[in-house]
Amino acid sequence: MAASKPQDIRNIAFLGHGGCGKTTLGEAMLFAAKVTTRLGSVADGSGILDSSDIAKERQHSVDPALASFEFEGKSINLIDTPGYPDFIGGAIYAAAGADTGVVMISAAAGIEVNTRRMFRMAKENGLAVAIVINKIDAENLDLESLMGQITETFGTACKPLNLPTGGGKGVIDCFTNDSGEADFGDVSAAHTELVENIIEADEEMMEAYLGGEQIPAEKLSAAFGKAMVEGTVIPVFFTAAKAEVGVPEFMHAVVKYFPSPDQLAGRPVRSGQKADAAETPVAVDPSKPFVGQAFKISSDPFVGKLAWVRVLQGTARSDTVYLVRDEKKSSKIGHLFKAVGKDTKEVREAVAGDVIVLPKVEDLSSGDVVHEEAGGMFRAMPAVPTPMYSLAVTPKSRGDEQKISTALSRLSDEDPTFVAQRDAQTAETVISGTGDLHLRIMLTKMKQRFDMEVETKPPKIPYRETISAKAEGHHRHKKQTGGAGQFGEVYLRVEPMERGSGFEFVNDLFGESIPRQFLPAIEKGVHEVLVHGAIAGYPLQDVRVAVYDGKHHPVDSKEVAFKTAGKYAFIDAIQKAKPVLLEPIVNLEISVPQNYMGDIASDLSGRRGRILGQDMLPGGIIVIKAQAPLAEVMQYNSQLRSVTGGQGSYAMEFSHYEPVPGNVQQQIVAAAAKAKEEEKE
Repeated sequence: MAASKPQDIRNIAFLGHGGCGKTTLGEAMLFAAKVTTRLGSVADGSGILDSSDIAKERQHSVDPALASFEFEGKSINLIDTPGYPDFIGGAIYAAAGADTGVVMISAAAGIEVNTRRMFRMAKENGLAVAIVINKIDAENLDLESLMGQITETFGTACKPLNLPTGGGKGVIDCFTNDSGEADFGDVSAAHTELVENIIEADEEMMEAYLGGEQIPAEKLSAAFGKAMVEGTVIPVFFTAAKAEVGVPEFMHAVVKYFPSPDQLAGRPVRSGQKADAAETPVAVDPSKPFVGQAFKISSDPFVGKLAWVRVLQGTARSDTVYLVRDEKKSSKIGHLFKAVGKDTKEVREAVAGDVIVLPKVEDLSSGDVVHEEAGGMFRAMPAVPTPMYSLAVTPKSRGDEQKISTALSRLSDEDPTFVAQRDAQTAETVISGTGDLHLRIMLTKMKQRFDMEVETKPPKIPYRETISAKAEGHHRHKKQTGGAGQFGEVYLRVEPMERGSGFEFVNDLFGESIPRQFLPAIEKGVHEVLVHGAIAGYPLQDVRVAVYDGKHHPVDSKEVAFKTAGKYAFIDAIQKAKPVLLEPIVNLEISVPQNYMGDIASDLSGRRGRILGQDMLPGGIIVIKAQAPLAEVMQYNSQLRSVTGGQGSYAMEFSHYEPVPGNVQQQIVAAAAKAKEEEKE
């Protein structure tokens, strides 16, 4: 049943490193809410949230899952996200549908690399944050030390809302109790600290408290959500989800204390995609015109394309007619559903703040704003890492080229960090993702859902070409084969532009040395070189081209002649402009036991990497921040595992492009020339 007002909705996203128990806690919540009749298990594949064959086989989430249910009179939309770094793109987009990010930590494993990344992501994107320490019934734990590490890593706003009791067999509420026994810590002190952090978000209560007044429990409860939004309190919960310890207590806190959608300041929509586009505020008000945003796309073999939509404003009904982005064509919702894993239940309407599923939405992509009123509406999605790991794929069966295109398009819709494109240089289809595991999972999905098998080639590094000096180029194209001939002569200048600025074509002609109608043809010739490169076959960038002179013939000058002349004049100029190869540089965040610091530093040095800094974490863990060429760390996962005996983890994101060292450039150019010769043979 959908909620009738925003105040009765709680939208939470489970975030954290793989293996911390996010899905298990979600299954325990569904069981406690009587949505399921038995406690689903990740281990035996009986869960609701990890419903795909791949997730059941691997026993961990590979896609976000949505479950909407009721508990204690409130409607909870739970978004369970995958925890391994390879699937971070899907997790970030899915979390855009939530108001509170619940960062989960395994009591045994502690703070892991993706724990920090997802906590940082939640804060950067304006989510309220809570922390759950799960698996408190494991052996040989030091929960007090872990709580200290959490405070040191994530700040003093982190306060236990409950503490474990009976050796991890129960929990005691530190908010409603100001005394009691716990496995560690002081319940009374925890209660006082929690209260003080809550009232810090309310000036009136703060003055009353400092004046010696006793703040009523009801007033503190009502202010809890605001304190979470303001960031003055990050409640910490203890659970053993598999044993159902602390689960009802956590759920009670979600409905009683967590912020509802109307307590968070919603980001406005824009009339266009440019930075200076006009802004229009959205209000979590069911009576206003409908505005929603699709934040997750999925494909169902029976229903087709589905969109998870956050209702930003107004009320969505089956007869609601909506527009997408700034398009003029309208569509009718028709059906709207609430989801519990792969199962759906149709509802009549959904108010502002709610999360719904719309079926058969071929016109929607992740991030699209759907709206009732006319005019363009856009709203940016959170930033995701640039996919840097690539494979060239070809279908195993002949004639499947169209089929593979459809399959890759569907998969790209579902995952913002999965990109498929046709490489004009090699005439190959290239897929890119965040890592080897990510692409292997995507290819498995392609096989299972689209009955499509492909052959793959090793990753190709996305080098780029550019120039480092100004130069001039010239080419005269003259062809006479009887009858009308071809003639075109072009003089142009090239100069380097700022890194990342792309390409600029400038008309510096005086008079009619080249008629204006031939300029587009010259630019086409230049663009051919931009795509195919001039020294090693890689795309050319950050170049300004100015055509300043030339000659034409009143009869023989044609577009094809000036296209050819422009192309070879550009190549001539590039060869004189000190061309250089650029290589992608990635940021690395490596977490290892501190005794491996020397080995990691030495290994990175041998990979042309440089260490930018390091942070010591409690528990003897060091986080090394470094940069290295992608070509050197493409297979870093296996190397790190070898160096640390499996105790290290890392995250990798694209940073920028840098010139390749001269000796390396010579090797790449020579290899490209050899490959070109072999193709001719």
